[in-house]
Amino acid sequence: MSTYEIRSGDRAAFIAGLRKLADFLTANPSVLVPRNASFGVFVDAADSTARREGTEHVAAPLGVPVEDLGEGYYDARRAFGPIAYSVVAIPPKEQQ
Repeated sequence: MSTYEIRSGDRAAFIAGLRKLADFLTANPSVLVPRNASFGVFVDAADSTARREGTEHVAAPLGVPVEDLGEGYYDARRAFGPIAYSVVAIPPKEQQ
C-alpha cells in the first residue's frame, strides 16, 4: 500500500474567506481583479505511485482526470470561470 500526505487547510475558514472576498469585490467595484486565479492542495509522497493515488483521491470529487506530467509530477484541475482549483503532486527535491 502506498502512503501519501495531502496538504490542505481549514475548509470552513477557506470557504468563509472566499465568501468575504466575493462580498468585498461586489461592494467595491473600483477594486481591480486578476484575469485569473488558481489555488489548490498539494500531495506529498516519496514514490510516483503514491503521488498519483493521492492526486486521484483528491481529484475524484472534482470530477476531473489526473494528468501525468512526466518525471513523477501529477496535476488535476477544475475551472470555475477564470478561477481554477488544482491538485498538484511534485516529487521530493532529491528526485527532481
